Amino acid sequence: MINKLLEDALNEQINREFFSSYLYLSMAAYFDTIGLKGASGWMHIQSNEEREHAMKLVEHLSARGAKLELKAIAQPKAEWKGPMDAFKAVLEHEQFITHSITDLYEVAVNEKDLPVQFLLQWFINEQVEEEKNASDIISSMARIENHETAVLQLDHQLGKRGH
Repeated sequence: MINKLLEDALNEQINREFFSSYLYLSMAAYFDTIGLKGASGWMHIQSNEEREHAMKLVEHLSARGAKLELKAIAQPKAEWKGPMDAFKAVLEHEQFITHSITDLYEVAVNEKDLPVQFLLQWFINEQVEEEKNASDIISSMARIENHETAVLQLDHQLGKRGH
């Protein structure tokens, strides 16, 4: 059984993961409106991944006999100044999630809950990948931002992202 402090912290992280899914779905819609279908597809995949992350935590709570408390999901932003601004927002959000996962891990350590610590190791590794992906896209955009043809080529590459 998970103690109440850790149960509450896991439920809060579940909410953050579902918000992440909403945020990336909102970004997908934004990219659709500006004609960058590849970036939109990338964001759709990202949105689905974030939902899967939330479900990993939900399943862990269930397996341990803990209570799931779904809270309201905040409305995400819907407009950005451009593709670079949107991907900078992705990186900023992923850094926030990394910090949140780290804080949750510290709670698990303090509560001596090894199963949660083990589960969160996966999330910690995933966050390294998430931040790197966003940083790499930002780096590419910084080099080509003022060249419309190059932006479209990058958009095409983003559209090739697999699940």
